[in-house]
Amino acid sequence: MKPRLQTEFQAELKSDSLAFALLGAATAVVQVRGGMALPQALAGAFANPATTPQARGAIQDVAYRAMRQLGRSEALVAAMAPKAPDPLVGALLAAALPLMGAGEDGPAPYEAFTVVDQAVTAAGAHPDTVRAKGMVNALLRRFLRERDTLLAEVLQQPLARWNYPQWWIDAAITAYPQEWEQVLTAGNMAPPLTLRVNTRKGSVEAYLELLAQAGIGARRIGPSAVRLDKPVGVHLVPGFDSGLVSVQDAAAQLAANLLDVQDGMRVLDACAAPGGKTGHILELAEADVTALDVDTQRLARVRENLDRLELSATLLAAGAQGSDWWDGEPFDRILADVPCTASGIVRRHPDIRWLRRKGDTLQLATLSAQILDNLWQMLRPNGKLLFVTCSLWPQESEAQAAAFAVRNRATRLDAPGQLLPAGGAEQDHDGLFYALFQKDAKDAKDA
Repeated sequence: MKPRLQTEFQAELKSDSLAFALLGAATAVVQVRGGMALPQALAGAFANPATTPQARGAIQDVAYRAMRQLGRSEALVAAMAPKAPDPLVGALLAAALPLMGAGEDGPAPYEAFTVVDQAVTAAGAHPDTVRAKGMVNALLRRFLRERDTLLAEVLQQPLARWNYPQWWIDAAITAYPQEWEQVLTAGNMAPPLTLRVNTRKGSVEAYLELLAQAGIGARRIGPSAVRLDKPVGVHLVPGFDSGLVSVQDAAAQLAANLLDVQDGMRVLDACAAPGGKTGHILELAEADVTALDVDTQRLARVRENLDRLELSATLLAAGAQGSDWWDGEPFDRILADVPCTASGIVRRHPDIRWLRRKGDTLQLATLSAQILDNLWQMLRPNGKLLFVTCSLWPQESEAQAAAFAVRNRATRLDAPGQLLPAGGAEQDHDGLFYALFQKDAKDAKDA
């Protein structure tokens, strides 16, 4: 039997050192490779009492860089090592290698020799890696000496070139034969910090002025969307704690406006957590909003966000594919942000590419179809349902929307359809899909 990984071991390293961050990130990486989502894995790394806020930021940065270049790093290790290293050793190397040169997500953040020194220090501080100190040192120094040759060799492999599993690359080529390279590249970029200005509390222009006074560069990229030139910690964002702004991608900010909620309407936000769209709906209209989510812990985050914004909604913990939670009173508007592979937000969640499997697309599309059909029965005649998914795969987006319209005789209204992840001076958004439907009164009566 293989020995159990000691992921909870607390090494005696200075919390402000790169070695501390490397070991914390490696612990998270090895758990992602074991099937755990990165935020959950990082929460475990942050549990160390010695982990200061600054150390948490460093661990998170190193771990996210590792996820974005994991395919390349693992290919490099395979090319240099005579045999596969133990899991935590491999994860430590995968955390160190992206720091030693420029990548798609920006320039190298540390001097390469500093990375080597600190990775060796980290290896020596953990019982699962201490015997591999020499190997860590040898491999990283070899990479420094032979960088160009090694990269030229491994970049022949699609996994190393693009940093996605082969099935993901194939799916992108099939769905977007002209744009697939841009789509994959965009997913490897570090995402911007985009804010949504709470127009109940102030204008976009006034908030941009507030940012300028704080010395924070930003520009407007949507009706209420402001993108910071450089991301900062969320609690350093002026007005965040008082509900003046929320963190929300520019593409996600389209939902509330598309739903066209008017004062007094009864609205359902299905699969609502963490509540960004719920809050936006309530910022735009005095509506009776029900926020539904199957995950009670994630639903608590909806409450936290609404409390910060000083807004209120009815929160229900239940699955959107069932109806035992429904009181029988139809809704005027329904926002159905259904489960999916999350392939369109991979730049924000780079671990997803390594956690998903090819068969997940069909499984999630089947569940989403059940949810959409179920929610349609709860919509008032002449009401509108907005189908949202953060997937790039047509099986979960356009094909799903077309099939839903046929099954339910739904009238399809204007909506953006598939947004591809993009960055630029005026636009910078994730890869979301939108389809808007209206229930005609005649069809509702016939049904």
